[in-house]
Amino acid sequence: MGLLSFLIFFPALIGVLLLVWPNERQHQVRTIATAASAVQFIASLWLWFGFIPGSGFQFTESIDWITRYGIGYRVGVDGISLLLVLLTTLLTIIAVVSSFSAIQTGRKGYYASLLFLETGVIGAFVATDVFLFYVFWEAMLIPMYFLIGIWGGDRRIYATVKFVLYTMFGSLLMLVAILWTYQYSGGTSGGTFNLFDWYGLSIPATAQPWLFAAFALAFAIKVPMFPFHTWLPDAHVEAPAAGSVMLAGVLLKLGTYGFLRFAVPLFPLGFEYFADTLWVLAVVGIVYGAVMTLIQDDIKSLVAYSSVSHLGFVILGMMALNLVGASGSLLQQVNHGISTGALFLLVGMIYERRHTRKIADYGGIFAVMPVFSIAFLIVALSSIGLPGTNGFVGEFLILLGAFRTRPIPATISALAIILAAGYMLWLVRRVFFGPIVHTVNETIRDLSRRELVTLLPLVILIFWIGIYPKPFLDRIGPDLQLWLSRARPQEMIQVAPKEEPAPAAVRKIPQHSPDTTLVPRRDAVPDHDDVATAGGVG
Repeated sequence: MGLLSFLIFFPALIGVLLLVWPNERQHQVRTIATAASAVQFIASLWLWFGFIPGSGFQFTESIDWITRYGIGYRVGVDGISLLLVLLTTLLTIIAVVSSFSAIQTGRKGYYASLLFLETGVIGAFVATDVFLFYVFWEAMLIPMYFLIGIWGGDRRIYATVKFVLYTMFGSLLMLVAILWTYQYSGGTSGGTFNLFDWYGLSIPATAQPWLFAAFALAFAIKVPMFPFHTWLPDAHVEAPAAGSVMLAGVLLKLGTYGFLRFAVPLFPLGFEYFADTLWVLAVVGIVYGAVMTLIQDDIKSLVAYSSVSHLGFVILGMMALNLVGASGSLLQQVNHGISTGALFLLVGMIYERRHTRKIADYGGIFAVMPVFSIAFLIVALSSIGLPGTNGFVGEFLILLGAFRTRPIPATISALAIILAAGYMLWLVRRVFFGPIVHTVNETIRDLSRRELVTLLPLVILIFWIGIYPKPFLDRIGPDLQLWLSRARPQEMIQVAPKEEPAPAAVRKIPQHSPDTTLVPRRDAVPDHDDVATAGGVG
């Protein structure tokens, strides 16, 4: 078994073990789940140390599965998926440890659901067979359904059903597009679901907008982009704290990852067709999310709406179609998982103590919870992009790349950062400073050692990426350059790793005449300034 197969199936194996674990020994469930998620995270670190930037897909595995229909078990990681896999294993162990005191009933099912969710997410991130990706994409809905529906808040059933219906609607349209593309890949020797082969297909220009729209809708719902975001606040508010961490930290990233891995490089002419629409939706999402955040009176709801705004920046950087913007977009996906995941952890910690998330129920708690308050302030400053934190690096690269392509949307988005500073600093002032209005807040205990341990890795990453992002940017840069060559219609070329040769049935892409309606022609090949900027910030 290869490393990626271990990372995919080990959590599921432990999840099954937990489900059949004797009820009279339930006190051991937390220990087993913690140990398993720790082993998983430690094993995933080999991806970081063993990964060679610029060498394409690595740690690859390929096994024939359903050969009659061109389906195989094919997995691998490149610079686009590497950081997202590591983020998933880190947030899983944090989610497990943070749930010790919050979850008192149904522990076996709860921790098993977290581990099953990890299997689905990692499988989707590393799948290089489109059928396999779709299986994992759908499978991860099941554990998330149970996490919210069983261990969620009072309106958990409504939130769960809404989440599943939204996601499944988009997924079914994507399935139709997958089947069409599979049929088209057939040639004279049968179809294939091999992603590397699909990159070489010359899909008709008339079909690409439809296929891109089907894929993009599924991913836009998952991100979620405006106006497909309405399921997100309900799901976040009703989910348990660890569920919100996993939802914001990794599940939403599957939407942005889907654009990078599938929708854009497979159907670049469709991407070009909808470019103006995506620019508008990204900017509207940034501004709308920030405005809606300003009027929230529930801390968790405020953080949820801020995700809509922050992920709009991710789409903005992707739309820039240059190395700087794309690097910022991918890095900001990781940054959002770190900062927003930490915010949901902190909200869960304060909720355990006061059983309320209303901003008006707090005030002045810095005096009784100084450690908690400092941790919250650090994460809040990261969320608004203070220089020296991870959020600044990602947003700076995104805006720099976007200014080179579309100055007006970039300017509007940059001004929206003021709103982000406004709602987050206003939240900090109302919750932590001033006099203690409610006497019950005078006896709130500060963070425990276990809670500090769960937050410490995220705080370290906030400053590491903010001060020295070069190791992260160096790993993602070369693969993003390859992505750019596929994303621009006039430059598409078939690039397949040596271990994944393209079959004769795959049709090569003809040369298109240069097109400058989406990006300026000077961006056709990333210049040296792009490379230097993306790899040398900090």
